[in-house]
Amino acid sequence: MSKYSIVLDENEIKLLAASLREIQQNILKQDSQTGKTRIWFQGEEAYFDVFFELQDHEITWFQFTFRGKSLSWDSKNPGWQTGTTNELKVGDVSFYAASKTIENDIEIDWEFVNLVKSIIQIRDQEEIFQKVLLLFNYY
Repeated sequence: MSKYSIVLDENEIKLLAASLREIQQNILKQDSQTGKTRIWFQGEEAYFDVFFELQDHEITWFQFTFRGKSLSWDSKNPGWQTGTTNELKVGDVSFYAASKTIENDIEIDWEFVNLVKSIIQIRDQEEIFQKVLLLFNYY
């Protein structure tokens, strides 16, 4: 269950989706031995990231983080998992911007899942986002 709700209007959703920019591949560590590719999109708003891991052009892992909430999917254990990140915790002395931790929710936060889907749908002309949208049809 959600600890808090994120409520956005249609215009805010469009602006968030439009703000996502792909980060250069040379910044990400790639796993050439297994043939996995990692793709990272970062939004203009702080704490807004979308990560993909692909193998043979298929998504094997997906993670969306936004305002201290996360949604992830892993091909090893298909299905959605929502959670809370440590990014908004004040006074966390161990916090380092590149080391995000996620505490999984006991129950799926379907409100957040639907918010993520609405943001992703705005980018449905791009192949990677089309692939993620297919996951929403099955899980």
